[in-house]
Amino acid sequence: MKTLFKSTLMLLFMLPMSFFAQQTVSGVVTESSTELPVPGVNVIVKGTSNGTVTDFDGNYSLENVSEDDILVYSFLGFTTQEIPFEGQATINVQLDEDQATLEEVVLIGYGSTSEQDATGSVEKISPESFNQGAVVSPEQLIAGKSAGVRITPGSGEPGGGGEIRIRGGSSLSGNNSPLIVVDGIPLDQRGVQGVRNPLNAINPNEIEDFVILKDAAATSIYGSRASNGVILITTKNGKENTPLSLTYDLKVSAGRIIDKVDVLNASEFRTLISETPGTDISLLGDTETDWQDQIYQTSVGAIHNFTATQGFENLTYRINFNHTSQTGVLKTDVYERNALNISLSQDLFDNHLKLTFSTKGIVDENRFADQGAIGSAVAFDPTQPVYDADSYFDGYFEHTLSPGQQQIQATRNPLALLEQLDGRGVTKRNITNLNAEYKFHFLPELKFNVNAGFDYADNQGHNRRPLTSAANNQDIPYFEEYGGFNRNTLLDFYFNYRNDIDFLNTEVDLTAGHSYQEFYITSKRVETISNEIQEFPRAINRNALESYFARASFDIADKYLLSGSVRRDGSSRFGGDNKWSIFPAVSVGWKLENEEFLKDSDVVNQLKLRAGYGITGNQEIGPNYGYFGIYNPSVGGVRYQFGNQFYNTLRPEAFDSELKWEELKTYNLGIDYGFFNNRISGTVEAYYRETEDLLATVPVPAGANLTDLLVTNVGNTVSKGLEFGINGAIVRQEDFDWEMNYNITFQDLEITNLTLGENPDFQIPQGGISGGVGNNIQLWKEGYDPTTFNVFRQVYNEAGQPIEGAYVDVNGDNEITEEDRVPYKKATPDYYMGFTNTMRYKNLDFSFTFRGNFGNYMYNNTQSGNGFVEAGTNTPQPYYSNFNSNVLESNFRNNQLFSDYYIQSADFVKLDNISVGYFFPGDKLDVRTSLTATNVWTITDYEGLDPEIANGIDNNFYPRSTTIVLGLNLSF
Repeated sequence: MKTLFKSTLMLLFMLPMSFFAQQTVSGVVTESSTELPVPGVNVIVKGTSNGTVTDFDGNYSLENVSEDDILVYSFLGFTTQEIPFEGQATINVQLDEDQATLEEVVLIGYGSTSEQDATGSVEKISPESFNQGAVVSPEQLIAGKSAGVRITPGSGEPGGGGEIRIRGGSSLSGNNSPLIVVDGIPLDQRGVQGVRNPLNAINPNEIEDFVILKDAAATSIYGSRASNGVILITTKNGKENTPLSLTYDLKVSAGRIIDKVDVLNASEFRTLISETPGTDISLLGDTETDWQDQIYQTSVGAIHNFTATQGFENLTYRINFNHTSQTGVLKTDVYERNALNISLSQDLFDNHLKLTFSTKGIVDENRFADQGAIGSAVAFDPTQPVYDADSYFDGYFEHTLSPGQQQIQATRNPLALLEQLDGRGVTKRNITNLNAEYKFHFLPELKFNVNAGFDYADNQGHNRRPLTSAANNQDIPYFEEYGGFNRNTLLDFYFNYRNDIDFLNTEVDLTAGHSYQEFYITSKRVETISNEIQEFPRAINRNALESYFARASFDIADKYLLSGSVRRDGSSRFGGDNKWSIFPAVSVGWKLENEEFLKDSDVVNQLKLRAGYGITGNQEIGPNYGYFGIYNPSVGGVRYQFGNQFYNTLRPEAFDSELKWEELKTYNLGIDYGFFNNRISGTVEAYYRETEDLLATVPVPAGANLTDLLVTNVGNTVSKGLEFGINGAIVRQEDFDWEMNYNITFQDLEITNLTLGENPDFQIPQGGISGGVGNNIQLWKEGYDPTTFNVFRQVYNEAGQPIEGAYVDVNGDNEITEEDRVPYKKATPDYYMGFTNTMRYKNLDFSFTFRGNFGNYMYNNTQSGNGFVEAGTNTPQPYYSNFNSNVLESNFRNNQLFSDYYIQSADFVKLDNISVGYFFPGDKLDVRTSLTATNVWTITDYEGLDPEIANGIDNNFYPRSTTIVLGLNLSF
């Protein structure tokens, strides 16, 4: 009895303790259809912040779990599972694909759709496909990843941006860059003052995905700014029901240039000067200097990202701090960025109201190098020393007429140009938006969305040169101070109704809204000119857009798709009847995979035909008030005297009262396919585009306006292309995955009309080059690509050597005149491609990306500008300049700037990116290390520094470096 009593007391004592007993549960999460592990799955005790995340092999371990707790397993694209905990030590979970979630993955303008239901040319690029490395500018992430999208990297300057072209662009004088929309805010397409690249405000580490809208059916909802495509950038947010996660990511980089402009060394230079009649070898020095070695260095950089994120049932947050610092391969060139990104999301009223707030605060700091040092290093006498102890110019050697008096027209010491310039700028920028989405209680299928945002940037900077700088031709220290701000404000709202109409077997998606956006820019400058400090009048640049838009989409029987949109835009840049315009689009789709004859196919799981037509515009023309006359204050000291006072003059600006935006009509036909459960998938697209009322800067008759060149509507262009994209999951196994992506684009762009009259021979020179004042090497002409070169056809001797001054007499008049210059080759490629492979073996991953352009040509201005004898010897002052080594091949004595001898094939294939990484999973800390190389090597026959220069003219190009990047990622 006593034993029973004691046992009962002990049982009663232990019973409440069991309620507080906490245990550990572990297991593996796999995908039900393939049984492959799913990394990154959130495992959390429901109603708490106690949770964890599965590792690369789908394993997890969760402590402090009590009986009767409910474990929630969630991951994007899969159905969330809830499993009661009843003391199990191991719980293995298989997640099913959530079809509804998978379908709602693609953002489009003012809404979203599914990949299956998209009828326009829409492509999403997710982080799994991004290029790796020390990426500073967002567009670098997607270079080579999408058919129809050509991203030409900028120069090698730190923080520099690239050129983005979607389907080749459509304008001549207008902006050909796509509209960039960040978290619902369209950025100013003109950029931001004082920054190397306006997209640097977006931290690449914080980008969730890119969505690229290519055809008018997808872009016309953006109306007057959509002719060159639209890129939607979504930044990362916190995820609901996720535990606190802390991440530190570090990327350390070092880069070197792999090639230099081929010039004569000191020995070759002395020989050429001594063998040239009329030269004075006493002007040469007695040293051997490689001036390009003097101005270039190993670039170093570091990118730090600190991130904290957590999600509760109705509230999420994400905070990221980024510090980026990079030096350029050109000495004294430095870029630094500090940025704080904050995103908050709150669900209210039983998830009927969702508030999203995001803000990006950025401080860009730059020390700008004098890039004129690149040309000086190519041209400076290699027999001269870098330093001269007796020099007045801070000890740098300079060509002088007398002590302390530089030769004004002589080439300046390249290193002195860099080190004697103090050029700095700071830009403080903030991009903030608040989005509210309300789902009506009485009609939950109807939503109201309002988005308010602003993009504000303040810029201050200066350039200074001392009196002891030979580049300062004044009697006082050179000083320039500049500043200003950009302000971009936005308010838009729309209603969206989405519902299944059962009796019609149709899903309806209707959207209608209004948008207002204003852009305001001011700038000011103070500068020393002619030994005086002059303050320039403050410039104000302001324009606004007001828009109404609507879209209707129908999915009939899950087979037939119909979508139409319209936008009515009003722009302050145009007046009278041209202020407003309407941009409509319509598209259709047919999901053949849901037809009876394919529904049960084991091979075809997706096959959709798409067709679309739409009209878009381009209003990025430069002047804001080009349709009426305005007066601008004088610049550069133009004043008149009245009594003892001097007053600035006012000058009238040219205008065209009938100015209106360009109009682009686009026809698009596409096929989306997927075979063997999407083991092979991709798209095939063809497009045809006509640009009318082309905005171009054209010459006008003398006296017809207030200028000889006027921005007006004149002419047409036609572009067409064919795009192929294929994705292949070559291997899908538990320990080994291999995925491949290949895309190729064929394109053609032609000017079909360039005058308001009927003169097919009319042409406009383009493409300024060095080697003379006002020289142009390209032209706009009917029947040709806008980047076509305009040259004389060179005559060669029997040995294949060019004969100086001997050109083909094209018109047969027995004279070589300007009339014998002909259109020849172009800078735009006929086709370009991207090829990416990604492989994973257990915790080891490996990827590489190739890019290539074909059928494009480059004008080698480094050869034509310095590749003849008179370039270095025929100087008005007693000094000599160096030569491009091509002078030894061509043997040209005088310049032959317009010879097609310098038009060279610029086909290339680049190993753009190669990366290897290893993941070390842990109970509390996950570690990933990586090694990446960028701009690894190039296969090309081009004789210049780099075959990839956007405008097709190679002239003192800032070289890109080959960079090695070490990466470390710590996740707590």
